[in-house]
Amino acid sequence: MVALADQPWRPLGGGSICGVWRAATVDGDPVVVKDTPYDAAVEADGLAALAQAGAPVPDVLAVEPHRLVLAHVAGPPDWEGLGEALAAVHAHTGPSYGWHRDNLIGELTQPNARHEDWPTFFAEQRVRPFLDAPALPREVRARLERACAGPIADVLPADPPPSLIHGDLWAGNVVEGRWLIDPAVNHADRELELAFAALFGGLPEALWRSYQRAWPLAPGWQERRPVLQLYHLLVHVAHFGSGYVPAVVSRLDAVGW
Repeated sequence: MVALADQPWRPLGGGSICGVWRAATVDGDPVVVKDTPYDAAVEADGLAALAQAGAPVPDVLAVEPHRLVLAHVAGPPDWEGLGEALAAVHAHTGPSYGWHRDNLIGELTQPNARHEDWPTFFAEQRVRPFLDAPALPREVRARLERACAGPIADVLPADPPPSLIHGDLWAGNVVEGRWLIDPAVNHADRELELAFAALFGGLPEALWRSYQRAWPLAPGWQERRPVLQLYHLLVHVAHFGSGYVPAVVSRLDAVGW
């Protein structure tokens, strides 16, 4: 256990689920304390997996049932370096698609039962579990169910490398332009990671250029992207409501489903 100083903790912004503070150890080292409504060991597991793959993540200094103590990290930004590091993390592959445990995407359970076939994993673990969101209209749910029954397999490749991915890569989960936090790790087609990272304003172009130099995407990624973006958009519908339904519909329309 890390001994924390008694001096006042300073709240840190940016999160909507957890309480996060900047604090210090009794030795004066700056740390970040994160109180979670979920089992903090799940998040620590993801950070450890990313660290082992060479990702820039803060060190986990302590894990309690509902608290993480992390090393405080700082800039300067290095978006090009982060792009290279992300490609290197994606080069770490697993035996199949999924993860050894279910984990979290925001406040929701992210199911990770393993599959050998990527379209099957995407349909059964990334689309179907979120079709019962109350804010999802019946007709949109029906379109998605039809997609799971066959069309997804017509668009997504059967066996891309099962890359280790961060799983929730957006600007809010990048600290100082160089550190990754709040993972939802699993083994998946790396295009799923990049499809989400391009939503909601995306990440700086320097990251994309650097990533593409390190590991260019396969031809046809533009056609696959609307399908892959369905997952995180459905998560947003489940989290935040019907305001994200038009974005789901636009992706279905884009691929003619």
